[in-house]
Amino acid sequence: MEGPALNAEDLLGPDGEDWRVPVSELEARQGELARRLREADLPGILIQHPIDLYYYAGGRQNGALFVPAEGAGGSKDAGGDGPIGYVRRSLRRAVHEAGGNDAPHEITAFPSLRALSQTLQARGVSEAPSLQHGEIPSSFAARFAKALSGLGTSGDGTGVVHAQRESKSAWELACMDEAAGVQVRMFEAVEAVGGEGVSELDLVAAAEAVSRSEGFAGQVEMRRYPLQCDRAVVVSGRSGGVSSFFDSAVGGVGPHPLSGMGAGFSKVKPNEPVLVDLVHLHRGYVVDMTRMFVAGRMPEVWEQRLEDMIAVKDAVVDVLDRGEDCSQAWEAGLALATELGHADHLMGMAPDQSRFLGHSVGLQLDEAPVVAKGFDRPMPIGGTMAIEPKVVHPEGCIGSEDTWTRDEDGLRPLTAGGAWPWITTW
Repeated sequence: MEGPALNAEDLLGPDGEDWRVPVSELEARQGELARRLREADLPGILIQHPIDLYYYAGGRQNGALFVPAEGAGGSKDAGGDGPIGYVRRSLRRAVHEAGGNDAPHEITAFPSLRALSQTLQARGVSEAPSLQHGEIPSSFAARFAKALSGLGTSGDGTGVVHAQRESKSAWELACMDEAAGVQVRMFEAVEAVGGEGVSELDLVAAAEAVSRSEGFAGQVEMRRYPLQCDRAVVVSGRSGGVSSFFDSAVGGVGPHPLSGMGAGFSKVKPNEPVLVDLVHLHRGYVVDMTRMFVAGRMPEVWEQRLEDMIAVKDAVVDVLDRGEDCSQAWEAGLALATELGHADHLMGMAPDQSRFLGHSVGLQLDEAPVVAKGFDRPMPIGGTMAIEPKVVHPEGCIGSEDTWTRDEDGLRPLTAGGAWPWITTW
């Protein structure tokens, strides 16, 4: 490799911490992916989506990671050379981020696209690897499918990757626990600066300052097109009743039409509900939490609506805690909300109501499964989900949200849960 030497000391986290994904994590993930590919009858996969390159290879450099299925051509089980990362730039960073000399896969410069099939064949690959058709742009996928056509037709491995990422390891859960601690300090900052006359954007700025100083990189990753999200949604009074392009209960006005969601220039008024929905990412891992604030006193009607949404949250958690399907949790939550008189305002107002009560989180904000119709499977062991029943009216919105994980004993909150009050008064 030519060019200036890479100084690993320039790539450290705070206080000299090594924030790379542990090699043991990468090795286990690649091994599990190979097993799942075999079960899905796919010969291998070419990982190209940046989020999944980080997940499997340790960094999101410009390149691709080939992982053969267990026992398939190219695997070490079949006499091949095993996984390999092909990198355009930066090759040095890719090597470092994968663990240097301890990396669980080979790493080399990206070959000519015309030679990709032959390069893989030289490693023992006999069938075209699958591509991430559900994640990468179609024109990009078409180029690689054509380049790999000498090995056959490339299938779609998107579902295999998504399914594997649903269950988090102990290391991933530790990252999310760390994120939750930072998130509490974000809410403390909102509490400290808030009050009558303070704008939604100023409240967001206070939370952002904490998050940025703790390592948030500035972008929330989304799976669903158009891949956009304002990770700090603060809405006061009537702005909480404004819908947006985003498939969520609460839209908000945003600062201008191109950024037409989240916090805007509205200012906190006395005795109006202020919904604060904050996301923090620690080393890429998302936690999501919502709490209510008010300057003065929360009107009784809003307090009752919040109590009802907490009851709906409890109903959803109870179903998931028993290991029942996410669709059953949706039905239970919807039935209770309807019984309490909120059917026309649950998760938005018609015709802009969202049809879910919880969404899985991880390296992306909108992972699966979802507490919604059609998700006829339980939240997996190791799953992480933001559960967020809310009601929306023209004069505002109210609700709760915490990120939960499921282990062998059931659900437990990763974020503050009952340790942070449902309503904070300025």
